[in-house]
Amino acid sequence: MRSDAIRDKEILDETYQAYVNRVARLTLPATYQSQLENLQASPKFVAGQAVAFPGFSAISPPYQDDSDNGTFYGELARYQQQLLDSLGEVATAVPVASFHLTLADLIWDSDYRAVVQENPQFDEQLQQRVGESFHQCQPLLKGGDPVCWQVLGIMLRPRAIALCLVPQNESSYEKVLQVRRSIYQNAAVIALGIEQQYHFTAHITMAYFSQSGANLDSQRLSEALMSLNDQFLLREALVLRVKRVELRKFDDMTLYYRKADWPVLFFE
Repeated sequence: MRSDAIRDKEILDETYQAYVNRVARLTLPATYQSQLENLQASPKFVAGQAVAFPGFSAISPPYQDDSDNGTFYGELARYQQQLLDSLGEVATAVPVASFHLTLADLIWDSDYRAVVQENPQFDEQLQQRVGESFHQCQPLLKGGDPVCWQVLGIMLRPRAIALCLVPQNESSYEKVLQVRRSIYQNAAVIALGIEQQYHFTAHITMAYFSQSGANLDSQRLSEALMSLNDQFLLREALVLRVKRVELRKFDDMTLYYRKADWPVLFFE
């Protein structure tokens, strides 16, 4: 059973070049135009307020806890404001303090509520098993170049707008894949109902849409996004250096927290 689950998940791992080629297409004007027409209002925010959306993820430390990347996130905060000014009232911003890079989505919303109702010890079991995954993975991350990802440009998701990131080198990409495999291919984690459901697309979410595509001026917004994207072509690269990965819990999309003894993995 474990080998079948692992084989299914390995299909979602791409080569370094395949990843770069795929995400580069996400920042093209033609992509914006088609995606804008199909946007949906996010259920994670209602009337500008965060709605309960509990779960766990393995992420880089949020801006509020990441003193190593203050300049990077400060630039993103300024960029977020420009983005919101261009979008108008069609989106709700996420708090700057919560900016982070998700390395592995684990469980969220209705799936999390259901598993906790069935298994009240789920949180503790997840923490233990992710900790085991991190412990086994740690030796594979020693040495080599720092793990650095740079902003490529704006990407649209069905209900959100984000900045898309690409690795600065193949080593940065492979180390992130090692972390993901350590979680998604751990039989003990799989037994808790954790599944890899998507291709990895490194991004930092800026805002969630509050209107559907049918109510938007897609041509105007597409031109605004292209203009904002040009900034990344004309300036020095914005680079996030990822030094550690942490298991974090969230109750909604505004705060990601952890306790001191929860699992953490270091890129050395």
